[in-house]
Amino acid sequence: MTEKKDRFEESFAKLKEVSEKISSEDTSLEDSIRYYEEGMKYYRECNEILKKAEQKIEIMDTGSDKEDQ
Repeated sequence: MTEKKDRFEESFAKLKEVSEKISSEDTSLEDSIRYYEEGMKYYRECNEILKKAEQKIEIMDTGSDKEDQ
């Protein structure tokens, strides 16, 4: 679990860094496009990790509901 947490935190930090670069007035259009593509990669990584975590929570919650009955 720690590995996924570390991977999420690393990807999220990189996504934030790329976002700041895109927002910079010194960033050219070409660089902004490159940063956008890089940011989308990190976004997809973060989103995939969150989806998997959500699925695990739903499974645990469903199991908990069955135990309560």
